[in-house]
Amino acid sequence: MGLLKTVLIILLVYYLFKILFRMFAPKLFGYALKKTEARFKEQFGDFSDFNNTSKQARHSAIFKKENQPKSNPDKNVGEYIDFEEVD
Repeated sequence: MGLLKTVLIILLVYYLFKILFRMFAPKLFGYALKKTEARFKEQFGDFSDFNNTSKQARHSAIFKKENQPKSNPDKNVGEYIDFEEVD
């Protein structure tokens, strides 16, 4: 009888823990995520301002593709050298 009672108590504690974890885990993870985000913003806040300004500068620039003269593919670049492997 003692063994059955012990097994039932273990199962009850297991399922109770499982239910409580499902209820409180999202809140705990959300809190940890907010704290971590606040720490990163505190440490790296200057970099986020730099990235925003560089993105704006990149988007405001107009790129023009100039017609560059194409190189002649038949142009003799050099001499072909065949290397042999030495053991």
